[in-house]
Amino acid sequence: MELSSEDTFRLNVLLANQPQAIRIDEGKLILYGLGPRGEATVRLTPNTRPDTYVRMVREWLSSRVLGSPGGYPVYLSRWTRMGQARAERLEQLLLLGEPEAVVAVVCAPGLTDALARSAWWAMEDAENARRMLGNPIIANGTMGQVLAAYLLDYLPFETEAVPIMESVRLILQPGLLDAPARAELWRKAARKQTYLVGFLRAGADALPETEPERAPDPAVADSLRSVAVSGDPWAGLILRICSGPGQTWLKTLAAVLAKPPNQDVVTAAFDCLRAYFGALREGPDPDAVFTELVAEAERFVAAAQHDSPIAACLRQSPSLAAEVAAMHVLSGVGLGVMRPVLPDPTTQGTLMQRRLAPVVDPLMERIRLLRGGRQ
Repeated sequence: MELSSEDTFRLNVLLANQPQAIRIDEGKLILYGLGPRGEATVRLTPNTRPDTYVRMVREWLSSRVLGSPGGYPVYLSRWTRMGQARAERLEQLLLLGEPEAVVAVVCAPGLTDALARSAWWAMEDAENARRMLGNPIIANGTMGQVLAAYLLDYLPFETEAVPIMESVRLILQPGLLDAPARAELWRKAARKQTYLVGFLRAGADALPETEPERAPDPAVADSLRSVAVSGDPWAGLILRICSGPGQTWLKTLAAVLAKPPNQDVVTAAFDCLRAYFGALREGPDPDAVFTELVAEAERFVAAAQHDSPIAACLRQSPSLAAEVAAMHVLSGVGLGVMRPVLPDPTTQGTLMQRRLAPVVDPLMERIRLLRGGRQ
């Protein structure tokens, strides 16, 4: 069966005018084409079942644009979503009226600002916006603010923690939100741990509010600065967490762990801790249980007091040794500390918080230590 003669004629005229993108409203049976002068509309006149006819239209477009009579190979979605679409075909993919082809375009490393604008016209979707904002070329182009505004407006309608945290992280990239919008988002984050994680991921030293600086032990402060200049990660991180931004980061992380709504948020908070203190370890997440992390930290401090760039500082200040041990523990938290107390990945809410208390409470104590006892 072929398309109706009327539709065939109109679609040929549409393609002859070299549109930049095509989309199909399956409910209304309307095909739209984006051209230099605006939108063109083709009202489809099916000669068979509507869903079958829409598939035939897409096959027709694929035959004309790609030379593939069977339609866009949607079974390739696993590869195209991983950014494997060839750059030279991106413009053609936007002419198929196929949502999966649009996803292939937005995932492609060769995506340009102009193609992003056409792809967005073809398929406005929160996941597509996140994919494109993850591309520095798009985030820094003219589409960056457009996509960020969409994700900001869509945040109240998101229901899953992972996309919420990622949306907040992405829209907080420099230059995408103005100061009032950023301040309002931070105000809302006070009641939403998922938003707070997004802020933590966006920039550890650029949170909107700044806690008072906590001065390091005067007895070792100068020594720490001297060692930090030489590149020692321990001295540098001690000074970093004592700064106003460092204290703010720790306070925000503690607010997330105080009442996380689900395991995705807990896992993300642990990821933030490992990233923040990551310079203190070599290799990936040790995947160790909590008692192993504590014992490892104690061994490290004992050895460091005799042979490390900060050995003299540790010997001068017993409290500093406790802080170094706390930092060492926090640098290794991951799924390994969760499994013994929370084997069921579906547990969430207050039940999850109670079961996590044997792990989270000691972590909070170490965070309070690094904050000089502040709540």
